[in-house]
Amino acid sequence: MDFLLQPWPWYVSGPLISMVLFLFFYFGKSFGVSTNLETICTMAGAGKISDYFKKDWKERDWAIIFLVGLIIGGYIAINYLSATSGIDLNPTTVSDLADLGFSDAGKRYVPNELFSLENMLSLKGFSILLIAGILIGFGTRYAGGCTSGHAITGLSSFQLPSLIAVIGFFIGGLLMIWVLFPLIFG
Repeated sequence: MDFLLQPWPWYVSGPLISMVLFLFFYFGKSFGVSTNLETICTMAGAGKISDYFKKDWKERDWAIIFLVGLIIGGYIAINYLSATSGIDLNPTTVSDLADLGFSDAGKRYVPNELFSLENMLSLKGFSILLIAGILIGFGTRYAGGCTSGHAITGLSSFQLPSLIAVIGFFIGGLLMIWVLFPLIFG
């Protein structure tokens, strides 16, 4: 049973991802978390605020099952299929993050400096999460999908817009880590 507590090798996880994508394609569905969250917003009545959400959510009711599966799968993975609650980070990365004020880098999946209740309710923490959420929402809408949709589904089906979006995601990530992160936390 210890083999379940180790990261899955590429030759196991890769074919499983391919199988899931094949099933999505076979049933005429598109994979992407943002599209599924869009469905939840539609169900919650966002169509009263924005015409963008005026859609028939019943055509995408399977999205709810997908999101519930993500939550349940994440819970099972972290509580039953993980040997530790930490991640194996490069010691240089741990040192660099400690210099920026992240004291428990590598010991937790999400840093307390951002996601503890105390920090989320501070002006700085709330502002960071609010601005990040707005930027992610805008970027996802502007790019026509999220990283999972473009990088997994779009690239596997040779879509040029997805390639452009993924390149943009990587450039944005590099700018965030090397330019903005030190300015915010340095």
